[in-house]
Amino acid sequence: MTRPVVVAPNSSGPPTGIVCGVAGTVQNMKEALLLRMDDYTWQAKAYWWMMVLLGLAALGLAVTDVAALKPGAIVQVLLGTLFAATTGLFPVRVPGSKTSGSAAEIFVFLLLLDFGPGAAAIAAAAEAGVISWRTSRRWTSRIGSPAMAALAMSVCGTCFSYAQTHFPIAGTLAVGTKFASLLVLALVYFAIGTLLMASLICLKRGQPIWPLRILRDHAWLGLAYAGSGSIAGLLHTSFGRFEFSVIFAAAPIIAAFLATLHVYFRHVQVEAGMQAERVVAAEHAAAESARHLAELRESEDRFQSAFTHAAVGMVLVSTEGRILQVNASLARLLGRSEPDFADTDLMQMFHPDDQEALRNEMRGILVGVETSFSLELRCRHYQGIDVWASLNGSFFTARPPLSQCLILQLQDITARRRAESRLQHIAYHDGLTDLPNRNYFVDQLTRAIAVVKRHPERRFAVLILDIDRFKLVNDSLGHSAGDQLLIELAARLQAYVRPADLTARLGGDEFAILVEDINADLEALRIAERLHDVLTKPVYLKGMAVSTSTSIGITTSTFGYEAPEQVMRDADTAMYRAKTQAKGGYVVFDSALHAEVTMRLWMENELRRAIVNGQLHLAYQPIYELRTRGLTGFEALARWTHPERGPIPPDRFIRMAEETGQIIPLGRWALETACRELGLWNKAYPDDIKLKMHVNVSGMQLVQPDFSAYVRETIQAANIEPGQLAIELTESVLVEKLTVALPHLESLREAGVRISIDDFGTGYSSFSVLSKLPIHVIKIDRSFVTGLGGHDNGDEIFRGILALGRTLDKTMVAEGVETEAQLQRLIDLGCENGQGYLLGRPASAEIAESIIHRAHPRSARQ
Repeated sequence: MTRPVVVAPNSSGPPTGIVCGVAGTVQNMKEALLLRMDDYTWQAKAYWWMMVLLGLAALGLAVTDVAALKPGAIVQVLLGTLFAATTGLFPVRVPGSKTSGSAAEIFVFLLLLDFGPGAAAIAAAAEAGVISWRTSRRWTSRIGSPAMAALAMSVCGTCFSYAQTHFPIAGTLAVGTKFASLLVLALVYFAIGTLLMASLICLKRGQPIWPLRILRDHAWLGLAYAGSGSIAGLLHTSFGRFEFSVIFAAAPIIAAFLATLHVYFRHVQVEAGMQAERVVAAEHAAAESARHLAELRESEDRFQSAFTHAAVGMVLVSTEGRILQVNASLARLLGRSEPDFADTDLMQMFHPDDQEALRNEMRGILVGVETSFSLELRCRHYQGIDVWASLNGSFFTARPPLSQCLILQLQDITARRRAESRLQHIAYHDGLTDLPNRNYFVDQLTRAIAVVKRHPERRFAVLILDIDRFKLVNDSLGHSAGDQLLIELAARLQAYVRPADLTARLGGDEFAILVEDINADLEALRIAERLHDVLTKPVYLKGMAVSTSTSIGITTSTFGYEAPEQVMRDADTAMYRAKTQAKGGYVVFDSALHAEVTMRLWMENELRRAIVNGQLHLAYQPIYELRTRGLTGFEALARWTHPERGPIPPDRFIRMAEETGQIIPLGRWALETACRELGLWNKAYPDDIKLKMHVNVSGMQLVQPDFSAYVRETIQAANIEPGQLAIELTESVLVEKLTVALPHLESLREAGVRISIDDFGTGYSSFSVLSKLPIHVIKIDRSFVTGLGGHDNGDEIFRGILALGRTLDKTMVAEGVETEAQLQRLIDLGCENGQGYLLGRPASAEIAESIIHRAHPRSARQ
């Protein structure tokens, strides 16, 4: 009889032609081999495999039982199976359904009555297999349906045979009992077979399995099974065992039964069509409104589903600001349950400082100024902590009771905000002391300047502090001790200043304090005095009490600053003035310092212009061999004559060049000009005079990576010998830059360039350091020459310096020789060379050439 079958409708018609037939066969073979189950859930896959395995096991037992029968009985079983399968070739399709069936259960029940459950199971599987082959192209259906039919009949037939054998009833009641048993068997077989196959469909669709609902929906199948059982019982009672006579008797009954089903289903289809037309005609007038209502309801259902299961927090809010509904994600976000929010004030969810911003955004939505808004704000968690959320809000229109409300979506961004806060802290704080750094200080100073511009009655002060002798702590106790000192002093500063004041570490051992809202400049002085007392208390480093002092520079907003760089510049200038006056003191930037700063700015700009426009020139001071007064060389000295202000002292513009970095182009110009001039003198005086040219080099030049290569290129371009050039370095620069300078100096010495220490005696180089340096000349500072002949052992000190030079095998040159007495004393002490105003003042290149001519008149080229 009919049974539910798992059917996959074909999207295209049956293939036509040889090519299509081959393609279809290949596709079917692929499906047979792969058993494609892409649309199956994992539960459906497991269920299918379990049913197939159990069905195959039942078929195996059935074949074993049939094989044990007599040959004649086996032939009759095969004949009955053949007729059951043949009946399945003419399935009846139920209108409006994918369910198909046949009247083959009559033969199945006859085989059960005559040959037992094994024969019936084989026939049931054959019938189901033929129907599934006819109605479905899915191999899962073609295999699953026969397996389930065999399993269902094996179970039902075994139970039926057991009851017939162990509970026999004789007499007049036997016929009635058999009919009743067959009806029960047919209904149970219907129930088991229908549930087995319909359950697979439910599992595929992810639907729950409701047995009673399934049986109710297929109740007409139960009546058909009952009819098949009745016919089988009638035939068995009338004809006895299954033979050809039974087939001939059953054929018209089966044909009439199938015809009845076809007529009935056709009648049902026609009746359904007529009823549908009547329904369509009756409902046509309300179709548009019903469709609109259905779409709206479907839309709201989708919204409710999305609202409930959304991964982000969502809340519906009335126009009065009351919470109407929240979803589970929002409740989890704030650590509460959904009912806790019902009819509460929305603002209670957020931090008090953020509530006003949210009110303003919601007000803009309600009055129609905006259609949506977004902002980031803090929510209050149930545990009292702040949860940062990205909030998006808009108007939401729906049917009552949610009509005319706002919908807010909140996404947790706490991790992102914490990461941003950490990065912000790192970007604007010092890694050692955790104080704000220079960038943050400049930002806040910019804000303070803007505030003073808007409110001229308000004032601020900036204090820049520099730790005196900090380098000594580093050199003596190590950098770790220096770091500990900075940490301790930073903690003292932070503990001393007001909470509204800003303390920052600018770098190295330099700190800055921004004090706002002061009444008078005198307050800044009082702060500096108290800071001095706080910072001079000893700090214990590695078990040693270390006392430090701090030089402080102060400036205030009374100067009408426009930019933070101006404030920092003036406070820095005051701090350096404090260092030069007396370490541990403070200096307030005033009009005199302002004039000095103005002069420095003017000089910086003019010096840059002078270097570019060639306004600088070199003066050459001769160097003599003292005993013979023989000319040995010159020292090239930079000079600047401003077109408006006249000569600018070298110590001023050289120091300015070093502070601003302009010493690099200035030094290159001086070296190239001096070497080029010496090359010209070599051409003019070719008779092996070999004069030496001393050129001063700054520490900034010395640390340039290409310094030694540049010097060699300059020598080659000027066409002079390397031994004619003497690079002069001050003692302090040489010692401070020793690590970086030594490779350059070694390279230059190997090239033949002479290295000279200028102003020797004013630094702090030791004998061990001097002995390792690649130097050739030591120029003794003028202060030692001035002290000759005095009463403070000046001669002995000078004699000691000469002895040191002779020990190191260096050429000694005395600087600042200005009197005949000094000259004679130098000769008596054995100093070989000297320079000074007595011997010759710095002069132009032309005058220097005349000096050469007087010293070597016969060497001049004719």
